[in-house]
Amino acid sequence: MKYSIIVPVHDRPDELDDLLSCLAEQTFRDFEVIVVEDGSTTRSHDVCKAYGQRLTISHYDKDRSGPGPSRNYGCRRASGDYFIFLDSDCTVPRHYLAAIDDVVTRRHPDAWGGPDRIHDSFTAMQKAIGYSTTALLTTGGYGTNVRIGGTFYPHAFNMGMSRTVFNVTEGFSRMPSGADVDLHIRMRRHGFKVELITDAWVHHKRHGDLVTFFGQMHEAGMARIDTTVRHPGSLKLVHFFPATFTAYVVIVAFYTLFVPYGWIGLYPIGAYALIILLEGMLRFRSPWLGILCVVASFVRMLGYGTGFIRGLLWRIMLGKPERTV
Repeated sequence: MKYSIIVPVHDRPDELDDLLSCLAEQTFRDFEVIVVEDGSTTRSHDVCKAYGQRLTISHYDKDRSGPGPSRNYGCRRASGDYFIFLDSDCTVPRHYLAAIDDVVTRRHPDAWGGPDRIHDSFTAMQKAIGYSTTALLTTGGYGTNVRIGGTFYPHAFNMGMSRTVFNVTEGFSRMPSGADVDLHIRMRRHGFKVELITDAWVHHKRHGDLVTFFGQMHEAGMARIDTTVRHPGSLKLVHFFPATFTAYVVIVAFYTLFVPYGWIGLYPIGAYALIILLEGMLRFRSPWLGILCVVASFVRMLGYGTGFIRGLLWRIMLGKPERTV
């Protein structure tokens, strides 16, 4: 078996069904699927069983430990030479594995990641949140050929590695967020070659409302500081942008309320919002979606920024220990 696709799942049998349906239609066939049930109350056994004739699939049930340890659990039970990690709320095109195998065969990367694309069937909020997590204006161009601020970092919802990489690095850490970035840094430091495979994209359906999204981004901001403590020198200038944006918003809000003509400081924020609005409108051909893109982008920036600042205070200034799952 060349590839083992490892999917951690927690209470999402319907979405797992969508992913397995996509995998059953792959043009490249030398793969198995390992589904790791991470402490679910609504299990996916029947969904996996339904694909028994169309896929080489194994289903494992375990206590709740979080996605990182669950991925490691799947790797230890996989038979493939390469491991591919997908989240259960993703779907993939029919050429997904063929695109990966083409690059692996020709260029022999030790590990890789792919982009995240927005599907036409997504809700308006999913499209807006998807925009905020992939746009050049908000992330520096993650998952694209144009990237500001350095090296491509694959995300765990769409990445792969060789068995050798897993054996050397021992896979994902128990960090509650940012374990994929930590793993990528360790791979690089061991000298492994990591690539972006632009044709191996997924549709990643974000869940929840803006409050939930803010919490996720807050965790990601804190995780960036955890990663910095683990790997000194990994923090780049671009990582300070959300925190700088957050601090600027707070200062401008104060000046607007208490200082004459303090509202002038709103102009840069307004200009940034206008650019996002126009890009969102052009991308989705909808003024309403353009507005939602602005809102989601600001939620992302403020969530990440406050988490980043909190992480600085918690880990750097107070010297508190790293959080684990």
